[in-house]
Amino acid sequence: MRRWARPVLILALLVAGVAATRALGLGDLIRLENVARLKQWIEGFGALAPVVFIAGYVLAVVFFVPGLPITVLGGVAFGPVWGTVYVWIAATIGAALAFLVARYAVRSTVERWVRASPRLSRLDDQTAEHGWRIVMLTRLVPLFPFNLQNYAYGLTRIGFWPYAITSSICMLPGTAAFTFAGGALSEGRGDVRRTLGYLAVAGVLLVLVSLIPRWLQRRSRVAGDLLRAGVLAVLLDAFVLAAGASAATAGTEAYASVASGSVLTNNGGR
Repeated sequence: MRRWARPVLILALLVAGVAATRALGLGDLIRLENVARLKQWIEGFGALAPVVFIAGYVLAVVFFVPGLPITVLGGVAFGPVWGTVYVWIAATIGAALAFLVARYAVRSTVERWVRASPRLSRLDDQTAEHGWRIVMLTRLVPLFPFNLQNYAYGLTRIGFWPYAITSSICMLPGTAAFTFAGGALSEGRGDVRRTLGYLAVAGVLLVLVSLIPRWLQRRSRVAGDLLRAGVLAVLLDAFVLAAGASAATAGTEAYASVASGSVLTNNGGR
């Protein structure tokens, strides 16, 4: 298999999956206003409901379906505690899979670009040296969409286990906040005190997460530098991923055109 074949194939499959989710309207279906209906659908699976939810969440992460409504759905369907557990497990698995897709599909191309550019080389070295710290900062500070970060970090030299462990830990506060907010809708059940308690937990967590950037900048200038490095890395790698996806789409269309031409030629020769 040629060197470019594997990344083009993987990216083509990813693009096809994203296109399929858009064509089927899954992104429109998974919205906050549809949470009640989705809860009933998930509960219909009985004991398998957590497995179905986790599998669906993982696929949503891989194929760029917005995660906030599904996170809230976890709290509505399973309550704040178990909802947090299931969402956390699913988000960790989804983030790891997206990272591996980017790592094995496009990283070899990024490495060639890095060797040809001293500026990119310095950025790549910095993300490798401070990898888990940069992941921690960008996970705690929601500057970029969760799904985009997963793929972007797969294009850097950050190790898989530092990325996966740091992501898992640092995603937990935000996950718990939105899941508890969803749990307040279902577990409150008319109990005003319980509902307000869940909402209070969610509010405190959201406030703490929102205050992290200011606290980090006051605490350490190095943290601010690493955060900027992480932002640049995510932006750079997002651009590379988008370029690769465009190339994969173009390659797939070209292949389809050639195949179609061959079929017409063969039919004409009959």
